[in-house]
Amino acid sequence: MSFTQRLGTDFYVRVHRDIRTRMAASGVDLLLLDSNDDVIYTTGFSHYTTERPVVFAITQDGAWLLIPKLEESHAAHQDIAAEPIVYFEFPGIDPAFAVLGRALPQANGTVGHSPAISAARIPQIQAAFPNARVVPSNIVQQMRLRKYPEEIVMHREASRISDEMVIAGVGLIREAMRSGGTLPSEIEIESFVSRHAMKIMFDEHDDQMLVQGLASGLVYSGPRSAYPHGMPTGHPVKRGESIILSLGCRVGGRAAESERTLFIGEPSKEQEGHYAVAYEAQRMATAALIAGHTCASADNLALQFIRDSGMEEYLLHRVGHGMGIMFHEAPWVEGGDQTILEPGMITSSEPAIFVHGFAGYRIADTVLITELGPDSMTHYPRRLADVVIA
Repeated sequence: MSFTQRLGTDFYVRVHRDIRTRMAASGVDLLLLDSNDDVIYTTGFSHYTTERPVVFAITQDGAWLLIPKLEESHAAHQDIAAEPIVYFEFPGIDPAFAVLGRALPQANGTVGHSPAISAARIPQIQAAFPNARVVPSNIVQQMRLRKYPEEIVMHREASRISDEMVIAGVGLIREAMRSGGTLPSEIEIESFVSRHAMKIMFDEHDDQMLVQGLASGLVYSGPRSAYPHGMPTGHPVKRGESIILSLGCRVGGRAAESERTLFIGEPSKEQEGHYAVAYEAQRMATAALIAGHTCASADNLALQFIRDSGMEEYLLHRVGHGMGIMFHEAPWVEGGDQTILEPGMITSSEPAIFVHGFAGYRIADTVLITELGPDSMTHYPRRLADVVIA
């Protein structure tokens, strides 16, 4: 084992330095971040989100993490990149933000907070820092659009394991077909591939960053695959049907996904026709993820191809979304997002068609934007001959 999921001290020093540079430029004296993903990004602390506030606080002079008492030993075990400030409980005789205010009594000027913070927490911040101006700030959200080199290493490994999940799912179905036994159900496939991914991490990595959604997926077959986010059921896969394996994991807290539409036995001409459109739309979408172009341009190109193919009625969603600490985060590869793609951004490429009552057809890859063009980090084959399970 030689792969480590832990980002080192130097990484967090650089993140904090870059946050402070942006804070100075935008006039923010204290920045507060309370989402699970922002906390992972800034401190390396992974926790199970509850109603108890966990808040990263940073000024030009220091960095702190407000945590409940029950997380104190957990944070120490993870060697977080911030000084802990501990409160007892929620809602608390001594509330969390009151504890934070006393710990940082010199915090005046402008206090920035996450744009998506709960509205109920804003008055608590104002009460904790009565002499400050409290405003939303998207400093870290903008930083997260472009990945540091160390993060890309994690995404690439997550992509490799996501492909391995697809391989494992196909192998499970193929073995059942060859043995003549009962084919596995959607939930059996999902459980099998999730365990497979976690086994890879524990067998091949020196350490693991345990996060919510460590490895999971959506598995839906036959007519149910026409529901884009259908949950796996006890429905057994059947010969003659198609199946979507939408699988992914997070390595070092960084996400990737690999998704393939596969056929249980030789596809019909109708299935082949549907797949051909989804295949070409996805190829075009990936090729259009070019630095200097907008997110909207890739979406417009691929979706117009589907419309021109006479399948507009089967369109249900955009080309893709950004990936980082979350499986879904900005930027959005959609006609309404004019964000300019830049090297270091990571998005999915997954235009699709969904034929209600029959089947869905979606192919998804995790794509890194580079100066030389799009770099698909997931590699499971996409050609029709390669997605037939026989």
